[in-house]
Amino acid sequence: MEAGGSSEPPSPDPYEPGEPYTEQIAEGVHAYVQPDGGWCLNNAGWVSDGGAALLVDTAATHRRAAALRETLLESGAPAPSTVVNTHHHGDHTYGNALFTPRATVVGHEACRRETLAAGRQLHAIWPGVDFGDIEISAPSLTFRDELTLHTGGIEVRLLHPGVAHTTGDTVVWLPEQSVVFTGDIVFNHGTPFVPMGSLSGSLQALDRLRSLGARTVVPGHGPLAGPEVYDTVERYLRYVGELARAAHARGRTPLEAAREAQPGEFAELAENERLVANLHRAYAELEGRPHGEPLDMLAVWADMEQMNGGRPVACHA
Repeated sequence: MEAGGSSEPPSPDPYEPGEPYTEQIAEGVHAYVQPDGGWCLNNAGWVSDGGAALLVDTAATHRRAAALRETLLESGAPAPSTVVNTHHHGDHTYGNALFTPRATVVGHEACRRETLAAGRQLHAIWPGVDFGDIEISAPSLTFRDELTLHTGGIEVRLLHPGVAHTTGDTVVWLPEQSVVFTGDIVFNHGTPFVPMGSLSGSLQALDRLRSLGARTVVPGHGPLAGPEVYDTVERYLRYVGELARAAHARGRTPLEAAREAQPGEFAELAENERLVANLHRAYAELEGRPHGEPLDMLAVWADMEQMNGGRPVACHA
């Protein structure tokens, strides 16, 4: 992985939240990593030639989004004129309003619909978290399949890989720098999460990512990686698919299947309660339901709490 001017994460423990840090991963390209990459601690990044800047994703709280903005400006980049959302989840979009109206927010057409429909989504899940003064700001510029932007002299390609993590995912590909921002199609050191998208669609999206040939991968959560991270995510998704087929055929519920599972190499992934949520999506696909069709998320979250020892899933932001 190409890197320069980087600072080390404050703690080597991937499960211990730490202070955000930046890595310059190519000329004019920075990644912004929020350890430990757990619930509500996403990655972001920016592209700048010094005269213009494009930001990829924001953060879950006003405080964290303001810290991201400050770090971007301290790097020498100007205030971004474009913010790209890789999908609609609040940890990636709640901070949009800190950059508008100067910046145009760009996303897939489904991302706009989902952002508006979901509203203050994180508040509903974690009412006790201080998210700050959050104003929902959905993409005002949308695309369907592909869109190419130019930030100064840097080409930025926005690609929709189909339904994967959500129905409105965007991959941000920088061909000259060989860098890709995957959004939450890829988690590194964390458990993938597909109940709002598609298990099989996520496997297809990984194939699309591989075809780009990126040397540096900025996952939606977790440390930076090379393309080998795709293999780990694929093995996990195939494990979920095999587990779902066997358990569904035996009439087991997703929660029963998750409790009986033998996770093997995936036991150490953070947020492993997501297994039951992924099984809910896998069951839906086995039953012929369309990719991305809404599930009963109250039931999904209740099952994740059961897998979490009966405790609510914690937001780390």
